[in-house]
Amino acid sequence: HVQLVESGGGSVQAGGSLTLSCEAAFPSAYHMAWFRQAPGKEREGVARFNVDGTRIYADSVKGRFTISLDNAKNTLNLQMTSLTPEDTAVYYCAAGFQNSGDLRTADFRYWGQGTQVTVS
Repeated sequence: HVQLVESGGGSVQAGGSLTLSCEAAFPSAYHMAWFRQAPGKEREGVARFNVDGTRIYADSVKGRFTISLDNAKNTLNLQMTSLTPEDTAVYYCAAGFQNSGDLRTADFRYWGQGTQVTVS
């Protein structure tokens, strides 16, 4: 079992920035990703960081969000800039062994509890 612990969520005004962090043991051993789920909507992929270092972003966040892996701190980070109210959601960290080349929930076996991001 892989424990994932997210932090860094909060409330911010439109145009602002937030950085989310996900602490995990040996994060470089898994494909890792951030997903989000807004009220009444399905969970959607935001960005993923694969074992080989490749990154995939959802079209809605390209150019605004940056996913990175800090091996020294065992954390997966998501830097979010130019936030809009449409970014409001619970953000989840995920880890897994499958690489479909896309942002699919089925690729990820382990999930964190989520952290709320609210943009007003």
